[in-house]
Amino acid sequence: MDNLYKKYNRTIFKYIFYLVQNEPLAEDFMQETFLKAFKSRHSFRKESNDETYLRKIARNIVYDYFRRKKLIALLPYSRHHEQSQPDTVMNYIIQNEDRKELFEALSKLKITYREVLILRKIEQFSLEETAEILGWKIEKVKNTQRAALKALKQVWKGVDVVGTEQIDMGRIK
Repeated sequence: MDNLYKKYNRTIFKYIFYLVQNEPLAEDFMQETFLKAFKSRHSFRKESNDETYLRKIARNIVYDYFRRKKLIALLPYSRHHEQSQPDTVMNYIIQNEDRKELFEALSKLKITYREVLILRKIEQFSLEETAEILGWKIEKVKNTQRAALKALKQVWKGVDVVGTEQIDMGRIK
């Protein structure tokens, strides 16, 4: 489990952070993800790879939180990042104005759209991997991605993102 944590902690943190847009909450959820993975390690059937398994756990934790807080539709953009340390993930993301604008635009999308764009365009997962993580059919991923890109275009200064192969948020390591 220690090796899994070392290998995937940053990746899982980023994924959760993109969804909840709150650094301390993302940190807590990341820890909870690895704790749940550790507790359920004996029941993991290896039907998916380790990263996909961890993302499924993280996604469930985030969705449980949203359900409890009744926030599943839209989440406001959090500006608490201005008090963060300069080397934090959030400050790295907003250093570039385009990234900041994209981040704000993503925060205005409903959670399913945001999630598909994060997995497909930012994290660059395949359709199959995205469908597996979300527990959806590939066709649903395609349709949601198409709608999400259209919605993103509307909220992100009308920039033509529909044909974009990937959204360059950079790989944060």
